[in-house]
Amino acid sequence: MAMAGRQSAFCIPKYYNIMSIVARRKQTRQISIGGVRIGGGAPIAVQSMTNTLTHDVAATAAQIHRLEAVGCELVRIAVPDQAAAEAVASIKKEISIPLIADIHFDYRLALAAMKAGADGLRINPGNIGGARKVKAVAKEAKERGIPIRVGVNAGSLEKKLLKKYGGVTPEAMVESALRHVELLRSFDFHDIKVSIKASDVLRTVEAHRLLSSQTDLPLHVGVTAAGSLFSGTVKSALGIGILLAEGIGDTIRVSLTRDPVDEVRVGYEILKALKIRQRGPEIVSCPTCGRCDIDLVEIVERVESILLTRTTPVQLAIMGCVVNGPGEAREADIGIAGGKGHGVLFKKGKVVRKVPEDRLVETLLKEVEEYESRSL
Repeated sequence: MAMAGRQSAFCIPKYYNIMSIVARRKQTRQISIGGVRIGGGAPIAVQSMTNTLTHDVAATAAQIHRLEAVGCELVRIAVPDQAAAEAVASIKKEISIPLIADIHFDYRLALAAMKAGADGLRINPGNIGGARKVKAVAKEAKERGIPIRVGVNAGSLEKKLLKKYGGVTPEAMVESALRHVELLRSFDFHDIKVSIKASDVLRTVEAHRLLSSQTDLPLHVGVTAAGSLFSGTVKSALGIGILLAEGIGDTIRVSLTRDPVDEVRVGYEILKALKIRQRGPEIVSCPTCGRCDIDLVEIVERVESILLTRTTPVQLAIMGCVVNGPGEAREADIGIAGGKGHGVLFKKGKVVRKVPEDRLVETLLKEVEEYESRSL
């Protein structure tokens, strides 16, 4: 089920029912951000946001290069002042993925960022400065063919809506988003996607369900301010995963208090787990038990680190013992199972040969390279 374009194809294993997540996915209106298609059946794009000072071009570009290496397809930067807006042009020259400018409060920063070459905007029309200023942004964006993401967060809802609904409710968030969409449309601007986020998983899910039922615009899905690596990954996997499993969402961003590279890694793991997209190795490893005679944690982390930027889909198993390892991971393309003094290399659950313990990782990596070369 190949899909043309810059993004990798959907991956649907033979055993997966055709009435799958991919088949159930809602067909939304398609937009294009710097050549990356969003919505309308395009692959669900993985994006992130830099946490450098935007006006520090060298640091920002370096971080984006690291994001590109792990598969980030769209990157957002904060534009809080004129120096950051002016930096857009220099950053654009250094990177290869589309650049989205995140603007609040000052519409002039949106105008400056677009003139500097931003591929997309993220704004909240409710805080950009009134209809006249929103109109100026919409006019410039339309002339340049730049899409706008209407971004609504639970923490910044209009006071009128908070009073109307008695607080931050999914209904209040959806009304806010649709009001902003209609404001842009009143200026004959239609190149829009929408995000509607809260740090509460259930509120985020309900808001997206309601919004999806009322619009065919492409949706950017995520749980905002999800937290640290541990809690943020759990909340993001639940919130984003539930919505994607229901066919809702066209692009995702995992929000972590962490190196943004980890946001992209978690994003792809969510897509892999749902059999929506596959990029790079998927590692299956056992939780270990008293039979484990090797440092499995160190081995798994070492392999993950070495293969971090690989793109070929391959399922790897790294198991702690030769007793149950191959059988428990029989679906893996390639696997190793540790033992005392030696382990085994196995493929699809079948043992291929014994390997000295100190060469298990080396053997696995060599097999991955050979698998990749056959897949070219």
